[in-house]
Amino acid sequence: MDWRTNILTTDEQVRELIAGTRRIAVLGIKPESHSAQPAFYVPKYMASAGFEIIPVPVYYPDVTEILGQPVYRSLSEVPGEIDMVNVFRRSSDIPKHSLEILTIKPASVWFQLGIRNDDYAEKFARAGIKVVQDMCLMVEHRTLFRQAAA
Repeated sequence: MDWRTNILTTDEQVRELIAGTRRIAVLGIKPESHSAQPAFYVPKYMASAGFEIIPVPVYYPDVTEILGQPVYRSLSEVPGEIDMVNVFRRSSDIPKHSLEILTIKPASVWFQLGIRNDDYAEKFARAGIKVVQDMCLMVEHRTLFRQAAA
């Protein structure tokens, strides 16, 4: 199979991915004290839409719970299967997390709006992980699933 098919860019591909997703580990999530930032309100929206959100903040060592869920300090600490890793990290920080992502092998990795790393997107895609880059999960969910209902 051509690894490029794991790089998702069309509405249909993204809709199918989101529809098949239930558990989202949010790498770089921010706590409630940063509620005006996308790294908090996007996962909050997804939780309200019925997704299980697993908080994996990079900072905030004193925070033990976000959105009523226990915080994990690394992706590898998260029990069970992860459908999606939703990434709120700078593009240049992705290499720091790549080995862990490749080890846990989620079904998909979603780089939020403004986040793009073609080299690591290719590495993940070659490993069989579906990848979305430079898109907001909340915006795509609202757009694609509101259209589907209309």
